[in-house]
Amino acid sequence: MNNNDVFRSLRYTFDLDDNRVVKLFGLAHVEVNRAQVSDWLKKEDDQSFKTIVDAYFSAFLNGFIVFKRGAKDGEAPTNEKRLNNNLILRKLKIALQLKDEDMIEILALADFKISKHELSAFFRKPQQSQYRVCKDQILRKFMYGLQKRYRPV
Repeated sequence: MNNNDVFRSLRYTFDLDDNRVVKLFGLAHVEVNRAQVSDWLKKEDDQSFKTIVDAYFSAFLNGFIVFKRGAKDGEAPTNEKRLNNNLILRKLKIALQLKDEDMIEILALADFKISKHELSAFFRKPQQSQYRVCKDQILRKFMYGLQKRYRPV
């Protein structure tokens, strides 16, 4: 799953308008304008489409964490230069204050069964033998489950 897909999904799931999205970036100390946000939200076949690079998407996710949980005292969030599905999943877990059981429930809403041990492998350090890469299918199912949970039809 690419950053733009996750970005679009989060915007839809949590009903974030362009102004709110710009403010979320600001919470992570990154300035963007509505035109940039609009270009990131377009479909790939649109001529104005722009890919949201990892550094900007990390800032959005960090702003989403601050928006949902509040700012941490004294410490500004660090915007990573490189993201992967494991980091995206971790940031969403933090922002939404999800426990493992909540994440398993969300994945079940998308008809995806996973054990607590399999889930915890996504949050381990890459050097650990139990570490597991979060594949696109799992992140896609998680995003769909979030949509079903937070924006029911």
